Amino acid sequence: MPNFLLELGTEELPASFVSGSAQQWQRLVPATLAEESLTNESINVYATPRRLAVLVKGLPVQQLDREEEVKGPPASSAFKDGKPTKAAEGFAKKQGVEIDALEVRATDKGDFVFVLKKIPGRMTADILAELVPQWINKLEGKRFMRWADGDLKFPRPIRSMVALLDDTVLPITLVSGSDTVKSDRISQGHRVLYTAPTPPGGVSIPQAEDYAECLRAACVEVDRTQRKNQIKAQVEAAATKQGGYADITEDLLEEVTDLVEWPNAVVGKFDEEFLILPPEVITTIIVTNQRYFPILKSPDYPELLPYFITISNGDPAKAAIIATGNERVVRARLADGQFFYKADLVKPLEDYLPKLEKVTFQEDLGTVRAKVDRLCKIASLIVNQLQITDEEQAYIARAALLCKADLVTQMVYELPEMQGIMGQKYALASGESEEVATAIFEHYLPKGAGDNLPQTITGQVVGIADKLDTLVSIFGLGMLPTGSSDPFALRRAANAITNIIWAAQLPINLHQLLAQVVAEFTAARPETPTELLDQLYEFFLQRIRTLLQEEKNVDYDLVNAVLGENDPEYTERALRDLLDALERALFLQQIRNNQTLDLIYETVNRSTRLAAQGDLDKVELEPKTAVKPELFQKSSEQAFYDAVVQLVPQTQLCKQTRNYQQLVDSLTEIAPAVSSFFDGPESVLVMDPDPEIKRNRLSLLGLLRNHARVLADFGAIVKS
Repeated sequence: MPNFLLELGTEELPASFVSGSAQQWQRLVPATLAEESLTNESINVYATPRRLAVLVKGLPVQQLDREEEVKGPPASSAFKDGKPTKAAEGFAKKQGVEIDALEVRATDKGDFVFVLKKIPGRMTADILAELVPQWINKLEGKRFMRWADGDLKFPRPIRSMVALLDDTVLPITLVSGSDTVKSDRISQGHRVLYTAPTPPGGVSIPQAEDYAECLRAACVEVDRTQRKNQIKAQVEAAATKQGGYADITEDLLEEVTDLVEWPNAVVGKFDEEFLILPPEVITTIIVTNQRYFPILKSPDYPELLPYFITISNGDPAKAAIIATGNERVVRARLADGQFFYKADLVKPLEDYLPKLEKVTFQEDLGTVRAKVDRLCKIASLIVNQLQITDEEQAYIARAALLCKADLVTQMVYELPEMQGIMGQKYALASGESEEVATAIFEHYLPKGAGDNLPQTITGQVVGIADKLDTLVSIFGLGMLPTGSSDPFALRRAANAITNIIWAAQLPINLHQLLAQVVAEFTAARPETPTELLDQLYEFFLQRIRTLLQEEKNVDYDLVNAVLGENDPEYTERALRDLLDALERALFLQQIRNNQTLDLIYETVNRSTRLAAQGDLDKVELEPKTAVKPELFQKSSEQAFYDAVVQLVPQTQLCKQTRNYQQLVDSLTEIAPAVSSFFDGPESVLVMDPDPEIKRNRLSLLGLLRNHARVLADFGAIVKS
């Protein structure tokens, strides 16, 4: 069975596209082969900065022959008096069959003409020649470019193409205006380390399956996983040799893997005098700016050794020269950092506040100093909802005032990634308390998915206030996120607020807080749209819904049962008490998983659906004010009523303690009485002809619904 190799040789690709394109081909290639009924034994995708390749092993020589049934015109129009009409002749001609091959069959819509076509399998080579341009053109990424004078787009110019079916070149041509790339068997080795033995140069691939070994011999490791493992091993070995531990972050390892074709770890050194800088400054310069790996004294403590490791794509014999060049760059960057650090420490952090008046937060929202003022007000509103000490309140007020001051320091201007980090360092150097300094750092957390959340009450409150100001302000300008466009990271901000409240168990009434912040914003900007508050409520509900489903793994219908569907009372309840909403959602998932939910589902759901036809308020729990026992006609009604009377204190206690298991136990106990009401020998007709009796019975069901609503809207739950 033949093997197929495709390789695109390019100019140096952006690192992000190398891994991204490989992932796309890992999905696209198998899918398109399956659509063409081309089975295979394996598909391997390879990627380096100068090539993207795929090797498909075990393909058939050609497709299998297949049969396809085609439905034609109605029999009434295809045949008249037993003779074919022009409709039948046209259908047969279009399908390439004789009239005799047509069959008439009965369908749900009457008799129709059908034909069973035998379609011979096409040669695999012909299909691949058609698929390859699709694989190339369907790749997506940022900053695609045109080159020469054609319309073909790719992140970098395509210079060569290898297309082999076993040992035979599959003729494929890419045309981009006057620029043409034709397939052959010649790939390219390493730019520096490989010298072609004979003209015209390059690496000749004799067989498709020889690809990886041929390139390896030319100093190119095309297997991305192998390259990544080599880099990790080399970095760890180099760090050990220097008496330390390599600080290998996954993001840096991934990026460096896509920057080289033949990795070679090179150790560089910097002057020990730079170790007076905060470790975060050094690692930012080394990692973020230079893509080098720092070396730690201990794996558990961020104290650095004066060394770094770079992964070179050059000649290992020139490692000393490469190290010297990298050391020169690092020394200059660290010297700049040292200068900025010393200059920033000349005055206390608070003295930088006036400079914030010259920094624009957003054109229509004014300066960062104005944002700080809004942030301080929001923090005070949050404090009013929390039972915290006067000392904690003072820390929060101070941290809110200073949290953006480091933005106008020289260090953060040069290294924006250091915002918050330098604020913490400068606050401590200025004599601020540990609590205030930590909050200045923490209020930016989380910086992305999976990042740490703030751990101190000061950092939590200031962080929520900062994010809430951004949300309300940007929403107030009408700049809502649309589709994948979210330039102000508003979804991330709402997610962060919700997760901080959940993780820290903060009893914050978000419904009230949003109303207060919107009122403050509207007072300053009377032209603010009146629907702003409702937009924010809905936006937070969407984020809560997403977090419950995707991060907390709660089934969608149970989330609907907690947050409500077009139910203002439930919407408000969820936003008033996010902790309760989370607790109820997780509890519902738990009782579904252990099948306790099944014990009460039928009883409560049936009652809920019927109660919707009544007029009982959804918050009423007291049967003595909602139901008239004198209208009862069957003993089952009285039993139902008595059970609900006994349910009242249990439900009231549940509302106070949030012991929802107690409520579920009580609903389980009432289930037999409700079943007798519906289906027993003393069952009743709920929709009685007498309107008073009907209303009374619907109110009885409404009471059960309302007690169950303390936990969830059972009408939204789908039967398991």
